[in-house]
Amino acid sequence: MEATIITIMALLFLSFVALGVFVTVKVAKAAKRGVDRTLDQARRTVEDTTLRAKSLGQAGAAGEIARLRLSLRTSMRATQEALQAGVGEDASLKESLDLFHRLSAHGLELDADLKRLEREPDRAWVAGQLSELAARTERITASADALRHAARDRALKFAEDDLSALSAQIDVEAGALRHWAGPETTPRTARAAGAGAGAPDAATADGWGQPAGPTGQTGPRNGGEPSAITAPDPRRTTHPWEKSARPETTT
Repeated sequence: MEATIITIMALLFLSFVALGVFVTVKVAKAAKRGVDRTLDQARRTVEDTTLRAKSLGQAGAAGEIARLRLSLRTSMRATQEALQAGVGEDASLKESLDLFHRLSAHGLELDADLKRLEREPDRAWVAGQLSELAARTERITASADALRHAARDRALKFAEDDLSALSAQIDVEAGALRHWAGPETTPRTARAAGAGAGAPDAATADGWGQPAGPTGQTGPRNGGEPSAITAPDPRRTTHPWEKSARPETTT
């Protein structure tokens, strides 16, 4: 019996140890991914800032290469973010995202070629390659822009169609709510009928719902003077959609 208990305790201990190791590894991997994303973001920010400074501050081939790289990176990044954000709501964008991945391979290859040209000492040869590299950049960015614009136009179209359908439903509901005077019985006559069936008789209440006087007659009780209609309690006239008034402050 004692051996069985010891065995169970040992198995529980080993299970807790294994669970602790598993959780530790998962946390470490998640932290590493977070650090990697932070480093990648910081590196991209530094590279973009450097390219922007070169494109504005340097002339000739160096400035043109920086401009091409900055244009390529900006277009590809914007398209990637737009497609990845929309594919969760529109499954048809998955094919567009696959096409973008294929286009990204060409974009990465072009960016690597431009980056190598930045270190090329022969400036004359680099200047001769710029026309072909500019044409490649234009083709890739035009394709990326086309995918991004089409995805955004599709999202806007779906939003417009949904809003139109919702507006039509609201118009129908609003029209139905305004049909308070039907051909058979209006709400006013229905309320009057209900009041006649369940209201107290003339000996107990007058026309305002006020109790009758000591003699059982309805009407004013204070010497024939008309009774004042008490104003409704403002605390009971609020609606559930109204917010309570905020107290005024002196600050």
